[in-house]
Order: sequence, then structure tokens, then C-alpha cells
Amino acid sequence: MTADLIDGKAFAAGLRGRIAEQVAAMRQAHGITPGLAVVLVGEDPASAVYVRSKGRMTAEVGMQGFTHRLPNTTAQHDLLDLVARLNADAAVNGILVQLPLPAHLDEIAVINAIAPEKDVDGFTVLNAGRLATGQRAMVPCTPLGCLMLLRDRLGALAGRDALVIGRSNIVGKPMAQLLLSESATVTVAHSRTRDLPGLCRRAEIVVAAVGRPSFVQGSWIRPGATVIDVGINRTDEGLVGDVDFAAAREVAGAITPVPGGVGPMTIACLLANTLTATARVHGLPDPEGLTP
Repeated sequence: MTADLIDGKAFAAGLRGRIAEQVAAMRQAHGITPGLAVVLVGEDPASAVYVRSKGRMTAEVGMQGFTHRLPNTTAQHDLLDLVARLNADAAVNGILVQLPLPAHLDEIAVINAIAPEKDVDGFTVLNAGRLATGQRAMVPCTPLGCLMLLRDRLGALAGRDALVIGRSNIVGKPMAQLLLSESATVTVAHSRTRDLPGLCRRAEIVVAAVGRPSFVQGSWIRPGATVIDVGINRTDEGLVGDVDFAAAREVAGAITPVPGGVGPMTIACLLANTLTATARVHGLPDPEGLTP
């Protein structure tokens, strides 16, 4: 068996196309153009590349983009002042503060200063709590993208045995909540989990988000399982995921490649969240096909 490739790049391109259509319809019907503000503090090269990509794609779907680049020496109160101004700016519907921040800044305080209705990363305590309790929330972009890929591949997820490897606030925990909301049976594993290979061999769905190159072995994968590899690890051989791709592909039914799998979905879902946030603040229905 050779697994089918789940082409996140192609899916994300189609998603951005649907977003562009809905942005144009919102502008025509209501005179509203969604606006996304991105804040970059410091000169981290990977973050700078990511912010440029966000800016380009924001323009491509017809949204307004506002990029704020601050020096590495920016004080906490100055960053919080900027967030407060963006919270109050009616032209800004989504706010994203690019992480990681320089070490002297308090990431948690900065994230929770973002107005929950503009928190398009879904990282504030209020949105995390809403997601955990089944309420309407802004959902973190990467897990939302994973869910879209799973739905596209498998259809209904109810009753399926799903394993999430990783318990971060950014991916692992919200991914588990989203799968629970789909009525999947969910196990969350981590570095102290006993018999992780055994858990993998039972899972119809494996979402790997541990940040360790080629950590999940092909021999761990249940034949025919769907494998979503969230990892992006830089090695001497280039970018690799958290799953041993070549070995897992010989066993799985479907698998995301790295690169070209989950990565492109993250920015597309950021744009989807911005459109959703815009609709909600103006009392419009949620955009079709962009929310859990």
C-alpha cells in the first residue's frame, strides 16, 4: 500500500479562492472590507518571511492589510499600547502578533490584550475557554486547517479513533477539542505517554505535532490510517515533519507531506478567521464553509 497524498497546498489555494469570492460579496452587499493587522517585533528571519507571505495573500483575497514592524528593543508598554490602538480601530477586524516575541516581552500578557473578537489566532484565554466548552469561538488556524483536511478526506469524523500527539496550546489542545466537537474518540499523547506506538496502531487518525523530526515511525501507523503531520523541522536534509514520511506512506491510507501539507493551510485559515471575525462584528452570518 502507498498512501494517498493530502495536498494542503492545493486545498489552501481553493480555500483562498472561496475567501476572495466572499470578501468581494461582502464589499458589494455591505460596503465592508475586512482588515488584518500583523505585528512583527524584532528581526527573526523566519517570522519576517511568514509576515511577508501573510501580507501578500491578504491583498490577493481583497482584504486590507496593516503591517506594524517594531524593533527588537520595543518595551512591553509600547507593544500593549499598539494592541490597544488596533483594538479600537474599526478598520481592523483581525489582529495577529507574530510569535515568538523577544525574550523580554510577556507573550501571554500581549496575547490576552487582544480583543477576543479580533483574536484571529484564537490564542486568548476567552477564545480557548469558549472552544473547550463548545461555544462559538475564534479557532487557532493550524488545527482548523487540519480539521478541514480531515473532513475533506474522510467526511464525517464521528466515532473515529483519533490520536493527537502533542499538547501545546497552539495545536495539540485545540486540535483535540475540534475532534471532540466532531464526535471523534480522542486520545492526547505527549512525551510521558506510555506505549505511544501501541496507541498509534489503534488510531484511524493520527495528528502529529511534537516538533521532533521523523519521531513517529512507520511501524507505529495502523494500516489505512489518515496521518496529519503538523511538524516543520529544519534538518541537514531540508524540511521534514514529525512523521517518518517514507516509512509511514507505505502503511497509511493518506498522509500530508512536509512541506506542502498543513503549512499552507495555516495562512489560509488566518484569512478565513479574519473574514469570520468581520462578519460577526457586523452582525452578519458566519461565512459559509470557513468555521468548524
